[in-house]
Amino acid sequence: MSLPPSSRLRFTDDLTICRILNGMWQVSGAHGAIDPRRAVDEMFAYHDAGFTTWDLADHYGPAEDFIGNFRHLFAHRYGTRRLAEIQAFTKWVPHPGRMTRRIVEEAIGVSLSRMGVECLDLLQFHWWDYSDKSYLEALDHLADLQREGKIRHLALTNFDTERLRVITDHGIPIVSNQVQYSLVDRRPEGRMAVFCREHEVALLAYGTLLGGLLSEKYLGQPEPP
Repeated sequence: MSLPPSSRLRFTDDLTICRILNGMWQVSGAHGAIDPRRAVDEMFAYHDAGFTTWDLADHYGPAEDFIGNFRHLFAHRYGTRRLAEIQAFTKWVPHPGRMTRRIVEEAIGVSLSRMGVECLDLLQFHWWDYSDKSYLEALDHLADLQREGKIRHLALTNFDTERLRVITDHGIPIVSNQVQYSLVDRRPEGRMAVFCREHEVALLAYGTLLGGLLSEKYLGQPEPP
C-alpha cells in the first residue's frame, strides 16, 4: 500500500522527501548479522510502500554500500530516470583535527563511490569536540564541494544551538540539523527550535518513539532495563 500524499514533505525547493526516514543505523554492526541480499530486497519493499528516503552515515557499516547496490539494481529494474525517486542522506563524522581540502574531498569521494552517485543529496556533518574549531575548516571545504556540484545540500547532525549559530554566522548554508526529539526528550523546543525557525533550518528528529517506549510494544510487558 502506497503512503498518502501527506507523507511527502518539500524539504527544500529542489528536494521532496518522505516524512519518515528509513534509518540505517541497524546495519552498523551492533544489531546482529545482516544478509546483504535480503537487506537490499527489503529496501525495494520499503520504497514500493512509499518510504523512499534513507538516513545513513559513512560509519554505519555497509549502509552506503547498500544504497549503492540498491540504486544499481533499481536502475536495472526500472531504468535510470526513476533513480530520482530515491533520496539518500548520509553523514560524515571525522575524527577532530586539522581539516585540509584533501582530507575532506577524499572522505566525500569515498561516500560518492560507495553510494554510486555523482552528487550527495544531503551531507549531514557531525563533530565530536567543540573545543577544536577545525569543524569550521571542514565546513568551508564542504561548502566548496557543494559549489562544485558534489553535494546538493549541507546539513548537521547533533550540533547544539551555540555552534549552529557560529556556523550560520560563518556564512555556511545549512538546511537542517538532526537531533533527538520526542514527547519525552523535548530539549530542542528551547533555544534550538527558535533559532531554526528564525534561520529557516529544518529539524530532522530521531528517537521520536524512544525505541518503542512510546508505542504499544511494552504494554503488559516487564519494564525494560
